[in-house]
Amino acid sequence: MGIMAPPLSIPLVAETGGSTSPPSSDLRARRAGRRRQMLAMTAGCYLIDAVILLIYAQAGTVPVTIAPSYAAIGILIVALWTALSESGFNDRFRDHYLVVPQSLASMMLTVTFCYIAPEVSILFLCTLYIVVAFASLRATPRQSAICWTFLAMGLAGLFLLTDKPLGMPHDSGLERLATLLVFLLTIAGCMSLGIFSSALRETLYQRGVKLTEAYRRIEELAEIDELTGALNRRSIMDVLDEELARSRQGGKPCSIVLIDLDWFKRINDTHGHPTGDDVLRTFAITMFANIRGGDRFGRYGGEEFLLVLPGAPADAAVRLAERLRQIIAGLDWSAFSTGLQVTFSAGVAAPRGDETADSLLARADHALYESKAHGRNRVTTA
Repeated sequence: MGIMAPPLSIPLVAETGGSTSPPSSDLRARRAGRRRQMLAMTAGCYLIDAVILLIYAQAGTVPVTIAPSYAAIGILIVALWTALSESGFNDRFRDHYLVVPQSLASMMLTVTFCYIAPEVSILFLCTLYIVVAFASLRATPRQSAICWTFLAMGLAGLFLLTDKPLGMPHDSGLERLATLLVFLLTIAGCMSLGIFSSALRETLYQRGVKLTEAYRRIEELAEIDELTGALNRRSIMDVLDEELARSRQGGKPCSIVLIDLDWFKRINDTHGHPTGDDVLRTFAITMFANIRGGDRFGRYGGEEFLLVLPGAPADAAVRLAERLRQIIAGLDWSAFSTGLQVTFSAGVAAPRGDETADSLLARADHALYESKAHGRNRVTTA
């Protein structure tokens, strides 16, 4: 079968892309290597066809000159494409495999020999099927339409403008053997096509999974503070806006707790910035472990954090903040650095009517300031 089948080792997704910039030298080298594989397979298929034609010739079905003529022309065509490929000619085109020209050349050769040796036309007609099937894996709809049009014209001329009978030899044992080989190789080509298509689908699926995961990771990185794992400022502000809107619409309470780690600059200066980072991470982990599943915790800036408490009135928010304050103050921070002690001050506020997020935060910030002014390590309500 003189098929134009790309081997399974070449990329399953065409390397055309949308870029018009010239390919890099590494990419050109990889493409050239894959074209060599494809052309070597094509040459091998022409030789296999020639062997089958020799069997037909041995059976007396066709002249003995048919096989070497077909093989010689096929190899000559492959040599031409190889020379163009090695010269870098193919890399000038987006479709560096030159699907349409190569397919048309194979179709023209096959239809011509179908006319020259109609007694074994079954071989050439099966070859045409495989050529078209494999070419369609890389052809665009427009390229497929071009190939189909030229093939339709050639077959129409063969079937309608000639009176030569198109045969499927099966009279002698050798003819039956050769025809059996034609069908077996055609079936093998169809199976290869199926395997190739399955591999293509799997590759596309895996690439889709990786792209989805990459997109999810990008979104996650855009929302999460890398050091603490808490929501970043933009994300926690979005959460606050959404919760305030939900509270106004449903009439349900909500509260916020604005938290500031006490004397954090002193911690950095005395114990070092790596220790400061450990403090921030441990503080965030502890907070996550002791808040409700629906509560949202984010880094508001530096050592300031914002806790959004859906469904919690101010008194419940104060109780939670006080419990968290005691937990943080009770941790053994000396494991990070001798003499280290960490506490926080907090301001609690609940929205009033249609109060905006900025106004609510301003009141929570004022309450936080009051906590600091009265000695830190305490919770104050706005």
